[in-house]
Amino acid sequence: MTAPDQPLTLLGGLTPTEFLRDYWQQRPLLVRGAFPGFISPIAPDELAGLSLEEEVESRLILEKDGPTPWHLEHGPFSEGRFEALPASHWTLLLQEANKHVPELALLQEPFTFIPNWRLDDVMVSYAAPEGTVGPHADNYDVFLIQAHGTRRWQINTTVPTADDLLPGLPLRILRDFRSEHEWVVEPGDLLYLPPGVAHHGVALEECMTISVGFRAPSEQELLAAWAAECVHAHDPEQFYSDPGLAMQAHPGALHPEALAKVRHLIRSLAGDDTAIDHWFARHISDLRPGHWLPEPEAPLDGPGFLAALAQHGEVWRSEYARHAYLDHDERRTLYVAGEAFPLSRELAPLADLYADRRVIDQTRLSPWFSYDGALDLWVALYNLGAVYFPMGDEEE
Repeated sequence: MTAPDQPLTLLGGLTPTEFLRDYWQQRPLLVRGAFPGFISPIAPDELAGLSLEEEVESRLILEKDGPTPWHLEHGPFSEGRFEALPASHWTLLLQEANKHVPELALLQEPFTFIPNWRLDDVMVSYAAPEGTVGPHADNYDVFLIQAHGTRRWQINTTVPTADDLLPGLPLRILRDFRSEHEWVVEPGDLLYLPPGVAHHGVALEECMTISVGFRAPSEQELLAAWAAECVHAHDPEQFYSDPGLAMQAHPGALHPEALAKVRHLIRSLAGDDTAIDHWFARHISDLRPGHWLPEPEAPLDGPGFLAALAQHGEVWRSEYARHAYLDHDERRTLYVAGEAFPLSRELAPLADLYADRRVIDQTRLSPWFSYDGALDLWVALYNLGAVYFPMGDEEE
């Protein structure tokens, strides 16, 4: 397995710059043969096998032949569950498949012209003939790679509202979907869909689709997280006070002095640009609720890391860790899983080395170990669970 050195340049003959300018978050794009000769990194039986495991997030959707229409089940599943499924009209979905199959993680590499912090995950779906998750719209950007078999896609670019959804279902399915465009895709074809574009994919035969998704946090999430950060910085034993309180003619009135105190308190949450920038880098790289970093079986020191690197010839960036880096006052700070790693001016390029590729080979990394602090950084990242060696580790 090797990671591509260049981003995908087959976006319908577009360069990444042209794609970002003309399509990103604006309109769909179908690219025939974007991945020539594509062979799925995972087979249907392997996908089903992963859905039996406790740590893997999986879902099963039955359009019919379930207890109710559009029946939804969450894994882990048993082998007997698959034996009892009907011959058609069902879909198995595996979320965050990039954590479990390294070859799927590498499918994110062609899209590195999009900032890493926007990346969500790689999802894989297997559909029996006529299998579908129904017409729906997502709040994120997605690149849909047809991996096996054929699927018919229909889209509608009118952004739906909550009133357009079928009520009482565990899925957000549109009640009256009308297709504006329709395509049948084959292995290696790529369909890009921006947020809000309604789409309906139906398997024409047994098929698999790989979704590389890019999600942005909601404004509400960012505001709530920043407010919580500011609240934690305040002393819980510090209370509103008003010594020298002036007599009021009407006790029900809010006095201008009280209002001024409260306005000052609320506005103090805004903080300065530096504080907000570092908070955002830490927040956007932090582990999401319910997620974790798998720690190595045994921590390594400097000599141990060098020996492991020499043995394996490369180190992989963990799919469990999110990351970003920030330049401020001629200093660079790398944030990984919410942890801050300040870098000297000499070591600043190591942030790019870590962030630019999922596989870092020994020839690229070893020359840096002549600089003070470089080996300590990579040892810390390994012991945190942010990088791993490709064999003999928990993420093999």
